[in-house]
Amino acid sequence: MLRLLLACLLVLGLAACSDDLDPNEDRYAGRSAASIYQEGEEMLNDGEPIAAAETFEELERVHPYSEWSKRAMIMAAFGFYQGQDFDRAIAAASRYIDFFPADPDAAYAQYLVGMSHYDQIMDVERDQGETARALQELEEVVRRYPGSDYAREARLKIDLARDQLAGQEMLVGRYYLGQGNYVAAINRFKRVLTLYQTTSQAPEALHRLVEAYLSLGVESEARTAAAVLGHNFPGSRWYEASYAMMQGADIAPFEDRESWISKAFRRVVTGQTL
Repeated sequence: MLRLLLACLLVLGLAACSDDLDPNEDRYAGRSAASIYQEGEEMLNDGEPIAAAETFEELERVHPYSEWSKRAMIMAAFGFYQGQDFDRAIAAASRYIDFFPADPDAAYAQYLVGMSHYDQIMDVERDQGETARALQELEEVVRRYPGSDYAREARLKIDLARDQLAGQEMLVGRYYLGQGNYVAAINRFKRVLTLYQTTSQAPEALHRLVEAYLSLGVESEARTAAAVLGHNFPGSRWYEASYAMMQGADIAPFEDRESWISKAFRRVVTGQTL
């Protein structure tokens, strides 16, 4: 009976040990880097990007010093990105940048980091943390790799991300305006004009400033906002609305060139972007 018990314990112990083994250890041990890489490519072609990425990571583990390992690292980042596992895509791409910052593919790796954040952007009514991070990482593509194809792509996404951030500022500003909290509203519209004035949100921000300043009785700033709006966006519906508001208050648009509004737009005109 004792022998039987010991035998059972031995069998159970071996089974437990086998459960702890990494199933990939036997699968990849002894295989060439080229064959593992080919397997990863086939998985990508078969529409299995996550499995492909994990295979490329196994190549790195088994053949850490081969040229294939370097290629596998960037392909792992791509696979995770394609599979929308953005956290692992960012980790893999960042690792590539850390190891090979001057490599031609580093620009692509940085672009993948930015796009992994960009693809998680929510609508303007939700938290814009991912938008801010996407903007930061995409601007890093342009800063570090200005001549690359990915820098050109990043610039397009940067414009969209900036418009998204401006849109959230406008959303909050309109809320404050509707609540009669004019100072808080003005501060939001001011952020749009100082940080994001090249976005599509700028015309409305100027119009809302006209509305807020008139409500506070600050006619000089209201007239300046209307004048700057008319000068920069003369055909917009926002200028038409502001002009009608000016007529209702029996005043005319007039730019005070010492106003922060006027100075902000002059800085953009002269190329000194904010």
